Amino acid sequence: MAGAVAFSGKAIIVKLAYRHGVDAVTLIMLRMAIALPLFLLMLWWAGRGKPGLSWRDRAAAAALGFCGYYLSSYLDFLGLQYVTASLERLILYLTPAVVLLLSWAIFGRRASPRQWAAMAVGYSGLLLVFGHELRLDGPRVLLGTGLVLASTLSYAAYLLYSGEVVRRIGSLRLTGWASSVACGFCLAQFALLRPVSGLALLAPAVWWLSLVNGTVCTALPVWLVMRAIERIGPARTAQYGMVGPVSTILLGVLILDEPFTAWVAAGSLCVLSGVMLLGRAR
Repeated sequence: MAGAVAFSGKAIIVKLAYRHGVDAVTLIMLRMAIALPLFLLMLWWAGRGKPGLSWRDRAAAAALGFCGYYLSSYLDFLGLQYVTASLERLILYLTPAVVLLLSWAIFGRRASPRQWAAMAVGYSGLLLVFGHELRLDGPRVLLGTGLVLASTLSYAAYLLYSGEVVRRIGSLRLTGWASSVACGFCLAQFALLRPVSGLALLAPAVWWLSLVNGTVCTALPVWLVMRAIERIGPARTAQYGMVGPVSTILLGVLILDEPFTAWVAAGSLCVLSGVMLLGRAR
């Protein structure tokens, strides 16, 4: 639960940082630069006493890191410029349903009636919140929702294709390697698109917010969730992770002064119910 709340806090940190005029390229670079030493430590810890990775596994982990951590995070950061933290978290929380849809579309894996019902309930909740925000701030919400949905698709593809690699090298080792590769992409992107001298002009708040984002909201929740999976299994870990979107909504109301309307409450209830049904479906 602590890992879910910490990871969900990323959206709050990003929204606070945007108030100081920083752009998405710089912000994600700072986050990943701070998290990189912790991911390298995680990679070393997971690989102790084990043979080195083959070039095939390294290439696979690098590709998964680009898709699941770099591209997904960058699109998410862009989307947060246009939508509330509450809507962003609800969209991301439908990742299991997106994975199920991709499995059906790409591999022809059939979904059960309960799984289809769960997705219908979850997406109806998302449409409630999206429709409400669309009326308030039309084009911006449409663009932001599209970016966060693209982020969700990118991360769902990572989950879909990571199964074989996880079996070969382990989940913690894959996470450490893929995350480290993603950090490299973020640093390279900043070096190509932004002058390093611009870092001196950043507000002090951007630096300490990035410190919190890179440690408490990025590296720490990865470790906490992995430890939880080891102790209670993936199914129970996923169920306890349902506190994530709820905590984001509460933090958005308390810290960002985002409105908590009946639309947000109803949409959140539908999304959480859909995920719960999906978790119980065979």
